[in-house]
Amino acid sequence: MGKGDRAKSAREKIELQRAADRVRERRKKVVTYVTAGVVALAAVGAGWWYTASRSQSEQAGEALAPITVQPDGAVVMAKEGVTQPVVDIYEDFQCPACRELERVSGATFKNLAAEGLAKVVYHPITIFSQEPTKGNSLRAGAASRCVADGAQWMTFHDTLFENQPSEVVEGFKLEDLVEWGKDAGVTDPAFETCVTSQTHAQAQLDYSKKIGDEQKIEGTPTVKVNGTAIDNNVAFTPQELRETVTEAAK
Repeated sequence: MGKGDRAKSAREKIELQRAADRVRERRKKVVTYVTAGVVALAAVGAGWWYTASRSQSEQAGEALAPITVQPDGAVVMAKEGVTQPVVDIYEDFQCPACRELERVSGATFKNLAAEGLAKVVYHPITIFSQEPTKGNSLRAGAASRCVADGAQWMTFHDTLFENQPSEVVEGFKLEDLVEWGKDAGVTDPAFETCVTSQTHAQAQLDYSKKIGDEQKIEGTPTVKVNGTAIDNNVAFTPQELRETVTEAAK
């Protein structure tokens, strides 16, 4: 082999080596990109799981804290001796967002009270001014005032939200309210007359105005912890709600 042939062979080997190096480099980049993609997807998955876990509704315990219906229409749920922190829930039985709050975080409110971590106070009010929503809300709110027993009141409360009518139709009809009360265990013979005559309708309106003015309630649901309104993003995220209330208890 002459010098020219040997030089040509050397150049070919060098080119082959460089080509092989380029292939290896491309493979390394592909592996790096794939690995980065897997890590990114894992991070996204972990973030989704973390968010979902905090938004997941709790399961209500079997036993509720004692529930007491107050003369003004508020309802207190707390274990004996628990006075702080106070969690006030301002809600309207006709309000779709209130229904959603009950669905998502209702069990958390009940559990916090049952665990002795909070004094929970419900304030059923009427915020609507137009029909049919005002009438629906007023009938439901007035009917809830006809239930004196705390445990029965809570069952009735939950039933009202479960059967909340559309905002564009007349609902919460008197005969249904009477039937739901009986289903909730109400046996007081005066209950039916109290509901059908809307005995507490004016008291419901008066209380709603009083609470709205004093607490500066601009909409429902409004949740306050020790008198300070919390963001609805917190109220609608059970884990954050629990953390906020337990932090206030310290």
